[in-house]
Amino acid sequence: MRSSGRNSRGSGSGSGGNNYRGAGNRRDEQQPRAGRPRPEERRYDVGGGSQAGPGPKAGPKGGSQGGPKGGPKGGAAKSGAPKGVGGRGRKPNAPARPREYEAQMEERNRARHDKPRVALPKTFGEVEGERLQKVLARAGMGSRRACEELIDQARVEVNGKIVTEQGLRVDPEKDEIKVDGLTVATQSYLFFALNKPAGVVSTMEDPDGRQCLGDYVTNRETRLFHVGRLDTETEGIILLTNHGELAHRLTHPRYGVKKTYLAAIQGPLPRDLGKRLKSGIELEDGYARADHFRVVQNTGKNYLVEVSLHEGRKHIVRRMLAEAGFPVDKLVRTAFGPIALGDQKSGWLRRMTNTEVGMLMREVDL
Repeated sequence: MRSSGRNSRGSGSGSGGNNYRGAGNRRDEQQPRAGRPRPEERRYDVGGGSQAGPGPKAGPKGGSQGGPKGGPKGGAAKSGAPKGVGGRGRKPNAPARPREYEAQMEERNRARHDKPRVALPKTFGEVEGERLQKVLARAGMGSRRACEELIDQARVEVNGKIVTEQGLRVDPEKDEIKVDGLTVATQSYLFFALNKPAGVVSTMEDPDGRQCLGDYVTNRETRLFHVGRLDTETEGIILLTNHGELAHRLTHPRYGVKKTYLAAIQGPLPRDLGKRLKSGIELEDGYARADHFRVVQNTGKNYLVEVSLHEGRKHIVRRMLAEAGFPVDKLVRTAFGPIALGDQKSGWLRRMTNTEVGMLMREVDL
């Protein structure tokens, strides 16, 4: 009895078997589907026609032949066509739309979405300018939080007016921004200080192929030019920038920007040498006067003297000392206005700080 029970339960192909859990049963062939028909049995009306397609069964809600459930109002109540076939949201018996009409509808939809953008008022549109603290931070004055503290301390002014509130928007290209009275270089200007070695020509390009200033500023985004000149054998600081107005004023006699030099000469030196240089030395092109003179170092007959003057004539320091009877063995420019050479090595190029740029601009009333 047990063996016959097992056989009856294990037979999946027998006509009287009721076990549908086996892998080899024929459940789909024996039991009719109570729900919707199998996917391969569905038929769709292409083009919105009212007649069901060929086959033993109609769609799930289609005609009345062979379906387990008829439509609510007969075979032509609803079409089994998917959306997009024969039109969107149309009745099944409606005629197909011409292609020209579809194209016109598409053009109207595009025209509706391609309307020109309405210019909104500034109150609702994009606000012009940048926040002041963001401009200061980009200019190197510190973090945004530090720049906000500068504004709270009333140390920032825009176009001559002290700013005390946060969030002020400015135009970096037009507005004049100062911190502690010094102009902040917010525009796309570049300022460099080079310690020019001896033997370098003070030009950006040399047709004879000699080493020049342009060799130290290659691969720059904008063209730079030098502020003033130094003799080929003279070493020291020389400024490079793309700010034309600043460069012009720094070299113009009207503003009298002072330059400082260290000169190596042979002694002994008379006590009245500084007085003679300050009172004026007559040269071929007129008198030349020094603003300041002092002896820095003395070792035997070797003297190192410092000379400051605001004139910028060619070989002015060498000519003055030679006319006084003391030819120069070596000459180094140690300062250009408020910018000092410091411990910058020979041949090194450095970018000037915003404080230095501000001091230069104040020197020439910019």
